[in-house]
Amino acid sequence: MAAPQVPSSITLTEIHQLVGGTLHGNAQTKVSALASLSEANPHALSFLANDKALKTLGELHAGALLTHRHLSDLAIPQIVVGNPQLAFAQVAKKFFVHPAAPRGIAKDLAQGVDVRIGADTSIWSFVTLGDRVTIGARVTLYPGVFIGSESTIGDDCILYPNVVVREGCSLGARVIVHAGTVIGSDGFGYVQHEGRHEKIPQLGGVVIEDDVELGANVTIDRATLGSTIIKQGTKVDNLVQIAHNVSVGEHSIVVAQVGIAGSTTIGHHVMIGGQAGLADHINIGHQVMIAARAGVNRSLEPNQIVSGAPVMPHETWMKAQAVIPRLPELRQLVRSLEQRVATLEDQLKKTSAQSTTTKNTRPPKT
Repeated sequence: MAAPQVPSSITLTEIHQLVGGTLHGNAQTKVSALASLSEANPHALSFLANDKALKTLGELHAGALLTHRHLSDLAIPQIVVGNPQLAFAQVAKKFFVHPAAPRGIAKDLAQGVDVRIGADTSIWSFVTLGDRVTIGARVTLYPGVFIGSESTIGDDCILYPNVVVREGCSLGARVIVHAGTVIGSDGFGYVQHEGRHEKIPQLGGVVIEDDVELGANVTIDRATLGSTIIKQGTKVDNLVQIAHNVSVGEHSIVVAQVGIAGSTTIGHHVMIGGQAGLADHINIGHQVMIAARAGVNRSLEPNQIVSGAPVMPHETWMKAQAVIPRLPELRQLVRSLEQRVATLEDQLKKTSAQSTTTKNTRPPKT
């Protein structure tokens, strides 16, 4: 994919006005593309987040740089900001992302009764809307999207191809849902009776709050009763399973292939690493960091970092991991020590026996 470009160049003055910081070099320097450090050319803007990146970098060809500190040995114009990666994202959004013009509603839209559609929408072919669906303003629904009856899609949402939002679900404003995701599928609820699994009707819904982004092929189950809730600003990566009646707090991060079992409550600003598994009916405190592939089988207090399966404090897990490569050596050492202890015990028994024999054969005093 080619580097993002703009039709006309932008100056460092314009960028500086957007991101702030301190400008070093020619303010009229123009850039027309964004690029990584390794791929940048004299027409591109790049960013440097820390000194570590400089150590692995060869010759730098960028036209301008967003950086965490002034690099006086580089002749390249620079804007020094507190968070270069954030500034880079701001520049990309402002100058390089151009929202498509509303394309209207496709003629072959399938819709039920009492559907309400807001202004400036883009609804592509092969979209299906159930009864009493509400679609906000400036919403984009790509081909194959299905919205079930009584569901609401807020303003400025984007639902990519083949997204399913089942009946009775609600999406807030500016929600992005990537291809293949299913919101509101039945929760995995059964009761066993006489050797059979009887289905418990899943009568609740799903609430997705504002500014949430869901990756591709995410599944969020509807609640048994009440709602499964993904709160404001949370970002969910691809292939994540969120079960019925789960609540995920504000501005959390859930990385790919995580599984969260039913009725678990997750606090705000929680980070869950890839392939981690969370048991049902537990509480994860605010600002907890769960490492990749962790197995969380108990509730966690706020403000801690945990790892491993079963989960433990990260420092403890790191110490345990450091020992694992030495286990064969330690096993052999234990065996050797066992043999030495056994030998010493035998010697002690023999010495004790000899001492007893000597006492018994000694002639009595006269």
